[in-house]
Amino acid sequence: MKPNPLENPKYHTLEGAVAYRERCRSEGKRVVLTNGVFDLLHTGHLYFLSTARALGEVLFVAINNDAGVKELKGPSRPVQSEAERAYALSALDCVDAVLVFDRKRLVREIEAIKPDLYAKAGDYTIETLDPGERTALEATGSDIRFVPFLEGYSTTELIRRIRAAAGTF
Repeated sequence: MKPNPLENPKYHTLEGAVAYRERCRSEGKRVVLTNGVFDLLHTGHLYFLSTARALGEVLFVAINNDAGVKELKGPSRPVQSEAERAYALSALDCVDAVLVFDRKRLVREIEAIKPDLYAKAGDYTIETLDPGERTALEATGSDIRFVPFLEGYSTTELIRRIRAAAGTF
């Protein structure tokens, strides 16, 4: 991750996340892992994250690095840098740990963290989950849950509404 002037005690490297995960395991806490871009936090994100956190005692959020977001979403994204996105997520009480991953898929992080549970938004299904991630989750014994998706609450829709509102100023 790039140098960050924003203090972020919830940010972890993968090695730090694994050490934190081991502390949680020794305390008998159920760890939930999720991942995504989380570019502009909105109602859909907040609902998803708070619901995911309720599935366990500790929520780890892995976010795509900036290059990965560009690959997934196109050249105009992300709107906010990985440091800004990590900081915003860390400000939420329902988020306990944030890490940035630099590959297209989360396989290495799943294998290292070994979450008790993996949460994904309900616009995914077990069939549409990345096969490599699914295999890693099954190999680590992680339970996979899908949180209902709130229709109409997406970053793409929020950007569309902001652009429409900008035309009215």
